[in-house]
Amino acid sequence: MDITQLKRIFSERFGQDCSVYTSPGRINLIGEHTDYNGGFVFPGAIDKGIYAAIRLNGTDRVRAYSIDKEDYCEFGMNEEDNPHLHWANYLFGLCREILKRGYQLEGFDTVFYGNVPIGAGMSSSAALESTYTFALNEMLHLGIDKFELARIGQATEHHYVGVKCGIMDQFASLFGKAGHLMRLNCATMEFEYFPFNPKGYKLVLLDTVVKHELASSAYNRRRESCENACAHIAKHHPEVKYLSDATMAMLNEVDVEIPAEDYMRAEYVIGEKQRVLDVCDALEEGDYETVGDRMYGTHYGMSKLYEVSCEELDFLNDLAKQCGVTGSRVMGGGFGGCTINLVKEDLYDAFIATAKEKFAARFGHEPKVYDVVISDGARKLSC
Repeated sequence: MDITQLKRIFSERFGQDCSVYTSPGRINLIGEHTDYNGGFVFPGAIDKGIYAAIRLNGTDRVRAYSIDKEDYCEFGMNEEDNPHLHWANYLFGLCREILKRGYQLEGFDTVFYGNVPIGAGMSSSAALESTYTFALNEMLHLGIDKFELARIGQATEHHYVGVKCGIMDQFASLFGKAGHLMRLNCATMEFEYFPFNPKGYKLVLLDTVVKHELASSAYNRRRESCENACAHIAKHHPEVKYLSDATMAMLNEVDVEIPAEDYMRAEYVIGEKQRVLDVCDALEEGDYETVGDRMYGTHYGMSKLYEVSCEELDFLNDLAKQCGVTGSRVMGGGFGGCTINLVKEDLYDAFIATAKEKFAARFGHEPKVYDVVISDGARKLSC
């Protein structure tokens, strides 16, 4: 599928010309499950995303066709018009969230497809939301800034999809800049671009092809654990607004007040905040060994403390260590998906070959391999 085919399918379905917008998926070098805890994240947009042909239709209805799903849906924009179709809920939800904020919308026709692997932890859902919030904002001259567009995408997940996600995915999809990663303080929304062009190294994702459902109770339970630990800490330290504001000493003060599981989740989050800051310092010094060490530390925490890894992800992480890979960890919400790996170029071919061979021998299929190119964020395509 390419843009020419996208526009042809749109014309065949709706008989009109159109504009084309895109927004990317993302990787996150480090800083996982910290966004909804008010901590730091370190994402970058990638060269895979959602591509949408759109035209305002002058009505109060949305007519949408998903090329990937081979599915069509039409709906109004009132609350009672909810289409109750999973992929269409994203479009309906973001329309509702824009309207709730007092902006005027009109209906539109759209055809879209994506090349972000679904369920691999690269946030195809945020790419979808960001494509349409960015496009509608521009086409209707709504004047919404990118921060609020990110919040609209996040609110769509919360209220219409059932995922209590943080803000990182939508932020990265909207603010991405080619050749740069971004350090975002999720409590204040302050961010800084960091040039990322590690000479002698490559970033590669290995996809277990194990699919995860972030809407599952397991994901939301972890957020509840963090909120409970934070609430107990705040009773003793009112200045603590988010769990990432806390220290291990503060957490230890409430050890006997909270369940052991909540303590473990909080221990991971507090440690992860420091790992992100360590990586920022290391990148400025070109110290990729420290970057890699902190990535391995994140994987250990996600596997043993936050418990969102799985057998396949742990296997790939262990294999990376055996192959001399500089850094490796589970990326994304967990429960499947990818590992992100920082690999010296002279080890790359041997690592990929070994990973494919040994993973297939253990699990019956090879992992998918995605080389990472850091790309720009949401934009209109000139075509």
